[in-house]
Amino acid sequence: MSNFPFYLAAFLVVLGVLIVVHEFGHYAAARFCGVKVLRFSLGFGPVLWQKKLGRDQTEWALSVFPLGGYVKMLDEREGEVAVEELDRAFNRQGVGKRSLIVAAGPLANFALAILLYWGIFMYGSQELLPVLGTPPVDSPAAMAGVRNGEQVRRIDGEPVATWNDLRWTLLQKAVDQESVELEVINEQQEISLRRLYLQAAGEGGWEGDALLRLGVGFYRPKVPAVLGQVVSGGVADLAGLKPGDRILAANGKAIQFWHELVGKVRDSAGSVLHLDVERRGELLSLDVVPEAFAERGQTIGRIGVAVADNAELHREMRTFVSYGFFAAGGKALAETWDKSVFSLIMLGKMLTGEVSWRNLSGPVTIADYAGQSARLGLDYYLKFMALVSISLGVLNLLPIPVLDGGHLMYHIIEVVRRRPLSERAMELGQRVGLSILFVLMAFAFFNDINRLVTG
Repeated sequence: MSNFPFYLAAFLVVLGVLIVVHEFGHYAAARFCGVKVLRFSLGFGPVLWQKKLGRDQTEWALSVFPLGGYVKMLDEREGEVAVEELDRAFNRQGVGKRSLIVAAGPLANFALAILLYWGIFMYGSQELLPVLGTPPVDSPAAMAGVRNGEQVRRIDGEPVATWNDLRWTLLQKAVDQESVELEVINEQQEISLRRLYLQAAGEGGWEGDALLRLGVGFYRPKVPAVLGQVVSGGVADLAGLKPGDRILAANGKAIQFWHELVGKVRDSAGSVLHLDVERRGELLSLDVVPEAFAERGQTIGRIGVAVADNAELHREMRTFVSYGFFAAGGKALAETWDKSVFSLIMLGKMLTGEVSWRNLSGPVTIADYAGQSARLGLDYYLKFMALVSISLGVLNLLPIPVLDGGHLMYHIIEVVRRRPLSERAMELGQRVGLSILFVLMAFAFFNDINRLVTG
């Protein structure tokens, strides 16, 4: 619970920015088309603050429920309009102008994502290299022959520079391909090709980590489980552990490498861990109870030790990646387009049952991710904001009445029929749209609660 205020603040900032950008898209397009805007509201429900500004005395408002917002325009269907202002009413505009105003909200979200990615790619960031770890036995990666320490250079001929590139490319290709060819290079600078089959990525309706199901994990250095530093007064120090101690086993399970010890400690928060220790040729048995710490929404154990210095630790695992102005812009456009298309594909697969509805996330999960990304640094937080902005843009363009995409659908029907739909038909459509949204929100909230309960 100590993280709650920080996570809530990170979530509200993301939500506020995306809603303001979305609604400002509608507002700017309405002003451009000569439509009078009566109110610009961030949030719904009782008004907390409001002020009238500008020649049209547009009312700018902040309301109590922040999960959304709206722009209210002059419209004969919602009240009387003075004769001298009829030409500024939304309903009196041509279908082209009305469509532009409706589409401007989602387009503003896509534009924000492009600008965020553009700035991030120009500024640059430290990224993990795409170096693979030892895959689990019988996993697709193990059957492909992947070895610990191999770095991926290309996937189906496409260059791969970072771990994020590797992850995103594999996810995209797993949607419609049976396999990919990995070009890898090992520490001896030997180049090999690995054929990785991707069917396992979508097992269980794409729930959880698809790369984990493929056996694709990050590199784990083969460092012996030897203590280099023991924090004075920490759990390990009080248990009698000392620098130079080599851990041979934990709870009876043999320990060979440092990452195996770390895994055992992380999974044993608050529980007694029996350690078999070698100290200058002498065998000892010590008990330690890892302290519980909160990390990214999970409880993990720590004992206050660091690994002994080893040449394997000094292998460079990161690279600084940045792009010039035009290259960054092109990459930002491609990133936004690819993620938009991927979102649509996954939504389509939800409808056909190929992707589990449990992948839908509600505000609790989004708030958790917002807090996690904010803790990792500004570039991670801005990337998260860009991703949510894309998702908001895609969602709003779905042809569901109530959403922007539903209004655009009405406009297309109007063009085909050469006259607008009747108010009765649109009213029925609104009811259907609200029902669909209610079901989606119910699924999302259920998934949030399920994740909280199950961890």
